[in-house]
Amino acid sequence: MKTDELIRLLATGADAVDTHAAERRLAGAVGYGAVGALLLMFALLGVRADLAQAVSSPSFWLKTGFVAGVLAASTFAAWRLARPGARLAGVPAALAAPLVVIWAFAAYAVLGADPAQRAELVLGVTWRWCPWLIALLSLPAFVAAMRAMQGLAPTRPRLAGAAAGLLAGATGALVYCLHCPESAPPFIGLWYVVGMLVPALAGAALGERLLRW
Repeated sequence: MKTDELIRLLATGADAVDTHAAERRLAGAVGYGAVGALLLMFALLGVRADLAQAVSSPSFWLKTGFVAGVLAASTFAAWRLARPGARLAGVPAALAAPLVVIWAFAAYAVLGADPAQRAELVLGVTWRWCPWLIALLSLPAFVAAMRAMQGLAPTRPRLAGAAAGLLAGATGALVYCLHCPESAPPFIGLWYVVGMLVPALAGAALGERLLRW
């Protein structure tokens, strides 16, 4: 068999490569996850009663902006990790940027407060259940993100699972902002981060089993 004939034989029935599959799958995971989180929130928690007043507060937008930044960074990380051989240049900086911002605001708030008020700034009134509610609301996005990763080609399954889990955690946290009465940067910089890390750690633990080729 000649070389040209072999090439034609191998190419027979081959479909064009979808160069935007990762973007579509991850965007779908965020979209479906957000819808699922909203349904869970409305069914179990409800929207905070003073949301109309809260949205006029800069602290509310700092909170949602921080979570949106984590969502964007984790989606970027998941996109990189979904592609075999892709470099991770820029991923650590993207993930660190929203944390640096919220922790800078948190440090300013704590250092500027009266010592007797510092514990309240960090703990708020919902610290006991805040991380677990974020993790609960992240479940739809977690399932969607892990399924999206399974249809792609991650070569580092543990890291890919962690990125998918963090994406899910940020999706759940963004929806949780509509219910949560807390807006103090020290609270957000600690307990929201813990809540988003719960699905990230779950994704890392499950990635080795679910995302390995």
